[in-house]
Amino acid sequence: MLNKNEIEQIERYISGTADANDITFVESLFSHGAQNFELRNHLETEWERGNHNDVPSEIVLNSMLDRVHHIIRYKENQKLKLFVPRFVRIFSKVAAILLPPLIIAGSLTLSYLVKLSNTTAECSVSSVIHAPMGARVSFSLPDGTVGWLNSGSSLTYSLPFNNHRKVSLDGEAWFDVAHNEKNPFEICTGNSMVKVLGTSFNVSAYRGEHYIEVVLQQGKVEFYHNNLPEKVILSPSQKLVFRDGKVDLSMTDPSKYKAWTDGKLVFRGDNMAEVARRIERWYNVKVNLADKDLDRFSFRATFEDDSLEEVLRLLSLTSPIGYRIAPRVMKSDGTFEKEIITLYKKANKNNKNQKK
Repeated sequence: MLNKNEIEQIERYISGTADANDITFVESLFSHGAQNFELRNHLETEWERGNHNDVPSEIVLNSMLDRVHHIIRYKENQKLKLFVPRFVRIFSKVAAILLPPLIIAGSLTLSYLVKLSNTTAECSVSSVIHAPMGARVSFSLPDGTVGWLNSGSSLTYSLPFNNHRKVSLDGEAWFDVAHNEKNPFEICTGNSMVKVLGTSFNVSAYRGEHYIEVVLQQGKVEFYHNNLPEKVILSPSQKLVFRDGKVDLSMTDPSKYKAWTDGKLVFRGDNMAEVARRIERWYNVKVNLADKDLDRFSFRATFEDDSLEEVLRLLSLTSPIGYRIAPRVMKSDGTFEKEIITLYKKANKNNKNQKK
């Protein structure tokens, strides 16, 4: 069982204030139990026994574990990058004192090792940042680019990064890209690519939603797709939607699309299918639409720190829509299924009276 001091060591490791003993303990612990369900239970138990008033959610635990794993992966990647250049330097010193015939052979070998070093430096080592369902995660990339990942999103990039600023996105992210004229920043989403030098913008490209949305706040963005004959250039306050092989450009207010990074759930006249998807990601629940007629309703509202119950209540007050919340079901491993929300169309009272 983890004691209080060990929990504090994990927290110091995540915050970057750990000493050598903390680092040794945490990396040893997670190297033997990164996906261990028992370790997860230890963390949850110690949270309850500590000064926290609430039991940690699936989101909190996932976020803690993901953060520790990301730090460990990053340190391993850095060690890999340093190994070959260091070996080349040591070999150079040895070769300098060899006899002439061996120096010639050593020079050939050294030349090969230098090429190997450069090749190794160019080989990509992937690193992934993930935002669990129902959570938002801030990120900072090696080139100075910062941003946020929305619920259920993943950002993948390779090390070394500064000279090859390419990332792959599955989900939604807000980017504040560090300016670099020599090395454009590229975001790949399936067969599409967004290319920039330095700018602020939002990209939504969830794999299961079959469309890509780009909203530009400032700077300039270029959009590419395999099925488009040429690139599309966005100006500030423009929104691009790519769906079914077609591009739609329109003017919009970028601040509405950045609101989620500040913890605000914003609907802008979205249809109910989109509302359901956004609620699923935001609250980590499953939403079922019981009636096809719900697609013709739209919803406009802004929520900040509101509970799921409050969002559903307002939804039912401003539209002829009702909801049911099914009890959560425990699985065999002791965890619970997602909460299931069913949205349905309320019966028209006038129609009910006519039938009577």
